[in-house]
Amino acid sequence: MNKRKSYHHGNLRQALVDATIELITERGPQGFTLAEAARQAGVSAAAPYRHFKGRDELIAEVARQGYILFGDLLEHAYNGGKPTPLAAFSTVGRAYLAFAKRYPGYYIAMFESGVSLTGSSELALASDRAMGVMTQAAETLMAHLPAAKRPPAVMVSHHIWAMSHGVVELFARGTPGGRAPYSPEDLLESGTGIYLRGLGIISE
Repeated sequence: MNKRKSYHHGNLRQALVDATIELITERGPQGFTLAEAARQAGVSAAAPYRHFKGRDELIAEVARQGYILFGDLLEHAYNGGKPTPLAAFSTVGRAYLAFAKRYPGYYIAMFESGVSLTGSSELALASDRAMGVMTQAAETLMAHLPAAKRPPAVMVSHHIWAMSHGVVELFARGTPGGRAPYSPEDLLESGTGIYLRGLGIISE
C-alpha cells in the first residue's frame, strides 16, 4: 500500500521512520526496500541517504525509538513497585503484551529484524533501560528472600522476558493467536506464577 505523504522541512528523518514503521507492520522487516520507504514518505529515492546509510540503519532507528517508548511504558506500569511488588511485576508483564499488540511495527523492528543492539550505543542504552525495568521489578519482588536463596534478578527478568516474547509470538499476534483457549494475558500470568513458585519467590 502506497501512502504518499508530504513532510515539513526538517522532518525528513522522522517521516522516513514513520513510513518504515508502516512498512514493517504490513510486510515485515525484510519486505521492503529503502526506495519504497522513501516513496511511502513522499520523497525521492535519494532522500533517505541524507540521514541513513541504508535500510538496516533506518530499521535500527525504528528499534531505538521503539525501545524508548517501550521503556516508558514499562516504567509507567511498574509505578515504583506499587501497590505491591507482585502486582507491579505482573503489571509489567501485561505491559509487555500491550506494547506488542499496540505497536507491532516497533516490536518487530526491536525483536524480529535481526538488528544488532551493539551496533549503536544509543540503541544499546535504550534497550538496557527497558530491560532494567524488568530487572528492577524482579529485584524488588525477591527482596524478602534471604540472600543465599535469592536467584539472580537478571536471570529472572530474562526468563520472564523470554516467556513474554513466546506468548506474543505464539498467541498474541496474527493467526497463531487462535491456538489457545486462553487469552495471552492469562497464559502469561499463569506461566509467571508457576515459574515464581518454582523458585520459591512467591508461595501464594
